[in-house]
Amino acid sequence: QVQLVESGGGLVQAGGSLRLSCAASGRRASSLTMGWFRQAPGKEREIVAAVSWSGISTYYADSVKGRFTVSRDNAKNTVYLQMNSLKPEDTAVYFCAASIVYSTTYYYTRLNEYAYWGQGTQVTVSS
Repeated sequence: QVQLVESGGGLVQAGGSLRLSCAASGRRASSLTMGWFRQAPGKEREIVAAVSWSGISTYYADSVKGRFTVSRDNAKNTVYLQMNSLKPEDTAVYFCAASIVYSTTYYYTRLNEYAYWGQGTQVTVSS
């Protein structure tokens, strides 16, 4: 089993920044591929970013490219999502997700590819 706990959400003005953290426990983070998803009210949960367990390979949704950066510190069993130039449309509950993978460079982008989920953290961007 893997437990994931997100933190770092909050209220920020448009153009501001936030950094989300996701702490993993129960299994070494270096064997996990990690993803960040978000879900706005009335919308489906969508992928935001993903990172392979080595950190070498990353993925970003088009809507966040150039503004968000995903990174990880396997020594701390933690994955981060640095969010810059935030927009009101980034308002959502952000979820961290993980799955066991045996490739150093592979990541997943679909919801059903992730086995473990955090409880989510609210990000609200005011205009």
